[in-house]
Amino acid sequence: MNSSILVVTAHVGDFVWRAGGAIALHASQGTPVHLVCLSYGENGESNLAWQTPDISKNTVKQTRHAEAQEAARLLGIKTVDFYDLGDYPMNITPEVVSRLADNYRTLRPDIVITHPERDPSNLDHSKTYETVLLARMQAIAPGHGSNHIKPPQVLCFEPHQSELCDFKPNMLLDITPVWEQKYAAMRAMPTQRNLWDYYERVALQRGAQAGRRGQANTRYAEAYQSIFPSVHTTFL
Repeated sequence: MNSSILVVTAHVGDFVWRAGGAIALHASQGTPVHLVCLSYGENGESNLAWQTPDISKNTVKQTRHAEAQEAARLLGIKTVDFYDLGDYPMNITPEVVSRLADNYRTLRPDIVITHPERDPSNLDHSKTYETVLLARMQAIAPGHGSNHIKPPQVLCFEPHQSELCDFKPNMLLDITPVWEQKYAAMRAMPTQRNLWDYYERVALQRGAQAGRRGQANTRYAEAYQSIFPSVHTTFL
């Protein structure tokens, strides 16, 4: 069976800014990448949309849905599942955990990519991290069904303010070959166009760091932190 990746984010924009390069890179290599967005970010992640006079919440959600679908298409994502849980704050129930565990059992990902554990400026992100681990625990448990899965690795992408989140990356991913795809996906989200330049600077900074570690041709990169140890039979 082919390897696959599942990306789980709190809001629809998160997958583009933080993991768009990883998504495009692996999709271009033939790896199925699946996406779960727990909310549309209509309340707290769509500020520019609310500048339109008399706009309704449903209209904002429809706008974010369309933006996310286009960004997902540009990145090569295979499937997208919108939970529409609301945001600021997000309400996570046992039913949400079970729904995500069912996604795990259906998609059987080798890697799950999500938010880091701590984000005091956005507790939706912290809740998403906990939900990802709770669903993982349920999905690997035989007592919840015979279609249980092997434990997938969990990678946390870089948060907006790493210094607030105790984010300590142990992996830099060269996304130079797919940067134009990521940038196009970023521009497919004009509701958050204030983030376009910011995340280009982040990618350039991580690319410079990767270049100092032996990848001289790296211009753009993304940072990740693995949660569980990886298993090796040799160091070389």
